[in-house]
Amino acid sequence: MKTASQATIRKPVACSLLFVSLMATGIAIAAEQPAPAPATQPDASSRHDENAVYATVNGHVILIRDYVNAFNAALRQKFYHGKVPEGKMSELRQDILDQMTDRILLIEEAKRRGLTPDENKIAETIAGYETQYAASPVWQQNRERLLPGLRTQIGEQNLLEQLEKSVRTTSDLSEREARRFYNAHQELFTEPEKLHLSAIMLSVDPSSPRSIWDQTLAEAQAIHERLKNGADFAETARLHSNGKEAEQGGDLGYVHRGMLPEALQQKVDDFKVGVISEPIALLEGIAIFRLEDRRPARLRAFADVAERARNLAQRERTDAAWSKLKTRLKSAAKIKILANLAQPGANAGRP
Repeated sequence: MKTASQATIRKPVACSLLFVSLMATGIAIAAEQPAPAPATQPDASSRHDENAVYATVNGHVILIRDYVNAFNAALRQKFYHGKVPEGKMSELRQDILDQMTDRILLIEEAKRRGLTPDENKIAETIAGYETQYAASPVWQQNRERLLPGLRTQIGEQNLLEQLEKSVRTTSDLSEREARRFYNAHQELFTEPEKLHLSAIMLSVDPSSPRSIWDQTLAEAQAIHERLKNGADFAETARLHSNGKEAEQGGDLGYVHRGMLPEALQQKVDDFKVGVISEPIALLEGIAIFRLEDRRPARLRAFADVAERARNLAQRERTDAAWSKLKTRLKSAAKIKILANLAQPGANAGRP
């Protein structure tokens, strides 16, 4: 690992999120886009030289300008329509720095392994930009200036894709390894409890006055009384239910947890098979339910889910390999923060 005195400052490296890493075109295209919300406008330029260095990673520099652009792009994507939750701003700052740092270190690693950009894919991607912005006068005016940076960005992204593919390429898992994953994560292979429900739905427009809701509830209570006295549920549903299930005698089929609104699910959880519920007020009206059958949660046999278990285990293994590489590279890296963009009193939404 190099010491600070040995580290040589190299040419700034493009190092941000993918959607920001291709923002070389954004300089031109931004003129055609709506201005960002005021809360996301960077104010770093008022306190720092945007061309100054924010951080160095093994001698590669991250400019304040690049960091602020990446931060604001991520901020707009995550919180454009609302206030940033407390504590999330500093978390986002660190996330952006981590992603930019990872990008630099992974590109270094790709080059160390002798990987080179695929020129055909670079040309293909640039051709796509040419087509996409063919009618843009701003793109045409700035094209020659932007293309070199864009080509570099695309080439670096291609290196990252090649590196990740090579790291994630592993030998196929054995059945024993897949079974081990299955045994350790049985919740992933368990079918949730299933409930077979029938319903009589008396629809009410949610905006209806209270008198209509009261009238419908009284009707539902009268129907419930008839059912308690032996009226056939299916026939009653055909006569009175307004829902699509009426034609099937109120049969809703099997449902599992997550398919019903939580408030209704809590009531259904207490139902006994064959018992008719009291009328229940829902958003769309008043309903009477009957639980026809309850099938408990069931762990599927390994033989039925072997392929899925193998795929999930493989993904877990490759995710771990990719994460381990990033951790190793970062632990050996020389990272220096040279500017404080999170000054006390800085406006929310700005680094």
